[in-house]
Amino acid sequence: MQLLDPVNRFVAADRGGLIGGEWVPGSGGTIDVENPATGTILTSVANMTATDVDAAVDAARRALPVWRGLPPTERAQLMWRLGDLIAERADELAQLDALDNGKTVGDALAVDLPLTIEIFRYYAGWVTKIEGRQLPISIPDFHAYTRREPMGVVGAIVPWNFPLLMCAYKLGPALAAGNTVVLKPAEQTPLSALRLGELIIEAGFPPGVVNIITGDGPTTGAPLAAHTGVDKVSFTGDYQTGRKILDASQGNLKRVTLELGGKSPNIVFPDAQLEAAVDGAFGSVFFNQGQCCIAGSRLFAHEAIADELVERLVAKAEGIVLGSGLDDRTDMGPLVSAVQLDRVLGHVERARQDGATVLTGGERGEGTLAAGHFVRPTVVTDVDSSMPIMNDEVFGPVVAVSRFTDEADVVERANDIRFGLAAGIWTTDVRRTHRVAAALQAGTVWVNTYGMFDVAAPYGGYKMSGYGRELGEESLDAYLQSKTVWVNLA
Repeated sequence: MQLLDPVNRFVAADRGGLIGGEWVPGSGGTIDVENPATGTILTSVANMTATDVDAAVDAARRALPVWRGLPPTERAQLMWRLGDLIAERADELAQLDALDNGKTVGDALAVDLPLTIEIFRYYAGWVTKIEGRQLPISIPDFHAYTRREPMGVVGAIVPWNFPLLMCAYKLGPALAAGNTVVLKPAEQTPLSALRLGELIIEAGFPPGVVNIITGDGPTTGAPLAAHTGVDKVSFTGDYQTGRKILDASQGNLKRVTLELGGKSPNIVFPDAQLEAAVDGAFGSVFFNQGQCCIAGSRLFAHEAIADELVERLVAKAEGIVLGSGLDDRTDMGPLVSAVQLDRVLGHVERARQDGATVLTGGERGEGTLAAGHFVRPTVVTDVDSSMPIMNDEVFGPVVAVSRFTDEADVVERANDIRFGLAAGIWTTDVRRTHRVAAALQAGTVWVNTYGMFDVAAPYGGYKMSGYGRELGEESLDAYLQSKTVWVNLA
């Protein structure tokens, strides 16, 4: 696949951050952006420091009364226009994400771009529907009502696994609620966020409503999380960084929402439709190179069907074609970085040392793939609940298969973990469906499917998978605060 001319021009240009409607170089030098399929440097972007964070927060603060002061219909039209521009540039944005993330263009066009577009359109519809209510107070001669008002300046810190889509997850509800935003993309994958900044300008948003600062966590992310001019931080990433975000929020007691990691159980009961369950297990862990918070990386297979399920899953895994995300023949691209490659292979090697059996995969790509960060799809068996492979988030194309015989036992094992982001159930027993779905400690439970998302359906975690919700009406609550107004009518 040839790169589109706009993509070539974008990558070749110098990249600064967007502050107050202007592109600025930043004060901390630059950091390289790598193509994970080849290990070569694509371009460089600004490594912005606390000084630049100050400027971005100040710009967002100045823009806040402007954005809040626009009639709701005008704010809605701007958000809808941004969705239209993303739709018009979908091929270009998909290539940018494939370049610096490694995902396939096909996956980006099938999943990331449609949901990104729909998020901006969905939340554009909510702008005119945020309302307070009259309160039925019992005191005579007084009138009381509530207003739902924006938090203020939002610091949005997004991960590298869905670079553009995660920006939309934060910007959609934050902007609909009337906030202004300082957005920090992951240092590994900043390109589509910066291109989004250009589209935000083209759409006509007032300067400073959305500011985009690039850089690494310590240099850029940490001062944003700790900034006393930021009223709320919304973060998606690993739970260790989530803890740091919480610590940093204490200075001004800013509001925080966290969408953190997962180690999701995917349970196949003996009465499941096996072909569908195999397809679901396959997609749950190998989509996006396994770099998904909700990956069904703990596959619990009932003893009666485990052998056949594993056999089919291994065959499908061995049929995956690895390659550049820009190649139409590719089923799975590379991992995002050498660091992630080493981390994933380290988990597999540790599982071997612990006595697990690696049925397929567990090795990096060879030959023409050797220069990139490719890991062959991996299926591991003979695991137990004490092994790190069953407890730690691998964030790669690795599934650990464990057998079970008893429903109560498998539910207990599924819940016996610090995470609670998602879970899957495969069964044709409707009573079991509702019984197990209620018992699983997870923010989302999929039944006879896996990984379904819709902008209207809230998404988030239990336990150390974070708190707060993305998507749906519920996510607006995280960006709004309630004010009660009393009026003396006497």
